[in-house]
Amino acid sequence: MLFLLFVNGCAAPARHVPAEHTASIRSVDRQTPFARRAFSPTLEGRWIGNAIAYGPYRDGQSPGGVQPSRGQIAEDLKLMARHWNLIRLYGAIGPAETVLSVIRQERLPVRVMLGAWLGPEDRRDSAGAVIETLSATRESNRREVDTAVRLANEYRDIVVAISAGNETQVNWSDHRVPAELLVRFIRDIRSRTRVPVTTADDYNFWNKPESHVVADEIDFIVMHAHPLWNGKQLDEALAWTTATCAAIRAAHPAHTVVLGETGWATRRHDEGEQARLIKGAAGEAEQKVFHEAVIQWARESRTTTFFFEAFDENWKGGSHPNEVEKHWGLFNADRTPKAALVP
Repeated sequence: MLFLLFVNGCAAPARHVPAEHTASIRSVDRQTPFARRAFSPTLEGRWIGNAIAYGPYRDGQSPGGVQPSRGQIAEDLKLMARHWNLIRLYGAIGPAETVLSVIRQERLPVRVMLGAWLGPEDRRDSAGAVIETLSATRESNRREVDTAVRLANEYRDIVVAISAGNETQVNWSDHRVPAELLVRFIRDIRSRTRVPVTTADDYNFWNKPESHVVADEIDFIVMHAHPLWNGKQLDEALAWTTATCAAIRAAHPAHTVVLGETGWATRRHDEGEQARLIKGAAGEAEQKVFHEAVIQWARESRTTTFFFEAFDENWKGGSHPNEVEKHWGLFNADRTPKAALVP
């Protein structure tokens, strides 16, 4: 999920993109000529690439249920502003507008990479034939895109980029979107905004030949690389992350590569997929070690890095309290800091 500076001079590997990944995209109207927009987040001339992923939902709240109040969001933003000046949001519908409004009203030194959450608009059989149209998701996608465009234009002083979709292309995703549909949304957003536009995905998509048809449409690459999920022990986590990033930079040398997610959980369940895949010890001490190493590397290399994530989110994952998806925060769900944020 990370990337090293020394590979910027490496030649890109030959691009053997399968024809089936380009044929349907050729028919999509494209803004011409394509001029890539630079992404290099600063605030008053200062680099702010030490960044954080933010999910605002507290205990008893969830994306489809009870929403955080304006006061709770203001509390979160003031906590985060002590440590980070750049945050990542994953969707435009819901709390995003409140987040932007609070930043402006409170004059907080925070900038935002805004997301537009995208899901599949149809259900297909094993041969790829459409067997059901998902009308609700189609409507939701359009609302996400239109809202992201509106917010980016209304909050030009705060929104520094838009990510159209999150992990929609990697083969293990449960909300995969056809590449041609993703490209349509990317082109639409770029045609109606001035900010850089990207899509965020796992490194195991960006290292595939078919990733180039998407990369050709975006201003910069946002990649995810989680050493814990990839079976790494703590003592090999940073090296694996930087090597993984180096490979993506070599594959896409024309792009700025941003680390959109990396982190270390503080608990994990001893059953299910997480028990099978995760080999490293989860814990606050381990998170602190990895966090310090990643942030030092990010600052030295000037690689914009969104650590995952600000707060524990107990609505995620299964019902067991040790479910790993609940425990990636640098703060607990009650907003008390974990060891990584304690001097």
